[in-house]
Amino acid sequence: MDLRVFTEPQQGATYETLLRVAKAAEDLHYGAFFRSDHYLHMGSVDGLPGPTDAWITLAGLARETERIRLGTLMTAGTFRLPGVLAIQVAQVDQMSGGRVELGLGSGWYEAEHDAYGIPFPKEKFGRLEEQLAVVTGLWNTPVGERFTYEGEFYRLKDSPALPKPAQPKVPVLIGGHGAKRTPALAARYADEFNIPFASIEDTERQFRRVRAAAEEAGRSGDDLVYSNALVACVGRTDLEVKRRADAIGRDVEELKANGLAGSPAEVVERIAQFQGVGSQRMYVQMLDLDDLDHLELIASAVMPQLV
Repeated sequence: MDLRVFTEPQQGATYETLLRVAKAAEDLHYGAFFRSDHYLHMGSVDGLPGPTDAWITLAGLARETERIRLGTLMTAGTFRLPGVLAIQVAQVDQMSGGRVELGLGSGWYEAEHDAYGIPFPKEKFGRLEEQLAVVTGLWNTPVGERFTYEGEFYRLKDSPALPKPAQPKVPVLIGGHGAKRTPALAARYADEFNIPFASIEDTERQFRRVRAAAEEAGRSGDDLVYSNALVACVGRTDLEVKRRADAIGRDVEELKANGLAGSPAEVVERIAQFQGVGSQRMYVQMLDLDDLDHLELIASAVMPQLV
């Protein structure tokens, strides 16, 4: 079971804060540092000092870290044209020496589009499908050849399809709870399927759908990595768990029901339950980015007990 750090900077974080977390995650041997791609806070927080852009952040981290993998859960398809996104991700992959992964979703948070003047199209899923075709098509086009695409939403003509990523293949993550179109899209384009904030029962059901879609598309279900994303609230004592829950404005019992909360032993047992239904990777959502001791506790008391 691979543990990865997942952050939500739109809730209030500077680049310097994210750098500290990423470097700590690298030093503590987490598998990756991932971040959300949002421009507006959610809930009652003020979001100060304001949002940071996902791919600008990852470009900086690419030069200031050495080993840890870097990526998004999920890049919002509404924020970027797919040709531009292919260039951005390829460049950051080069800057990192081949450590980037692209999580790509349709975009969903209408309020942030309104706040920053970003168009919020009615038909998002069809656009996402074309974005995946364009991004992967550009990367897969051999150097010296040209890429042309005629879609309903995007059209590219005679593109040199440059630059190329450093990796032979940048891993592509697709995720969500959709019962039909999402598994089919994952079967076609994904190297990893992620289901965020889901119960064990929903996780098992969705992984089964994705495996079936992969088989129908002519792939083995084992071709994909299957992962979860869950909020973390771990403490050495009940008091420490309560303190961490209070810091993120959550209830301990709710966190235990819906996340990774409690003592290290409780969290190990919880992760094992997800592993039992096919999860191979866990994105540990850290909401208090100033609490580096939380990262250290999970690394020292949870990580060594996972198989």
